[in-house]
Amino acid sequence: MKNILFSILVPTYKAKFLKECIDSVLSQTYSDFELIIVNDASPENIDSIVSLYSDNRIKYFKNKKNIGAADVVDNWNLCLSHSVGDYVICMGDDDKLLPNCLEEYSHLISICPGMGIYHGWTEIINENSNVIKMQEPRPLKESVYSLIWNRWLGRSQYIGDFLFLTSLLKENGGFYYLPLAWGSDNVSSYVAAEFSGIVNSQTPVFQYRVNSLSLSVISNCESKIDAILGEYLWMSHFLEKIPSDSVSVIYWKNLKDNCRRYYRKLIVSQVSKSIEKNFLYVFIYKCKWSRCDLSFKELLRAIFISFKDRFKNLL
Repeated sequence: MKNILFSILVPTYKAKFLKECIDSVLSQTYSDFELIIVNDASPENIDSIVSLYSDNRIKYFKNKKNIGAADVVDNWNLCLSHSVGDYVICMGDDDKLLPNCLEEYSHLISICPGMGIYHGWTEIINENSNVIKMQEPRPLKESVYSLIWNRWLGRSQYIGDFLFLTSLLKENGGFYYLPLAWGSDNVSSYVAAEFSGIVNSQTPVFQYRVNSLSLSVISNCESKIDAILGEYLWMSHFLEKIPSDSVSVIYWKNLKDNCRRYYRKLIVSQVSKSIEKNFLYVFIYKCKWSRCDLSFKELLRAIFISFKDRFKNLL
């Protein structure tokens, strides 16, 4: 079996943690990889950080025009277009790979070959790179229906903790576009796991950083609602197909029965966050977001949640 070539994609805009990110990739115990960094026309001095390295596995590209946060998935796919590896990881410029990451993925591929996607158990770190939480453990292998159902139950995941088969990802048009990439990791993983499921590492390999500069923290609620509606549309089409094995059918039925309720709850949550920032959003919602079709009861619930959260923040 030939050595696997991994492509590590780092769409880059922020300089603050980039050196830590690059160092973590170059510290891998498995050496057959390429590191693709795409600078999204950042005003920060990304060049000076990348210039610190002379490793020929680093491929550095600069966008002439900023793609921006709303269309960040386009930058993911631009990174993907430069890749030649057998498998790809797309990680944030503030995240880190643990030294054993690629070696562990290589082991998983050897014991479970032919999969479109693998998942790496993840540590959550803060701005000081201290581990503050562990991602929930997962079984070695599971179906796409189990993957979705557990995600709906609150299991955390991020685009950087997945390893995708490059050829399959490109055949499917790359990473799935949603505004702000809000839910793009979800749909991209579901598409890759649809036919053969997903294999999960049983040891930590990835570190996701929670910090005040994260896109999920600074992005706007309206675009997130657009993304939720987009994911809901994809899921509705996906669930029209009935799986063949009996266990997946049980998951599928639960997903089918709870699909609308699950996405309505996400929309209510985002509307409540907007109302918490500005109560006038109640009226803006009626004019601008009527396509969400929230019932009067759901809107009242969003108002209640917003006041409860505002009161909690005052304590």
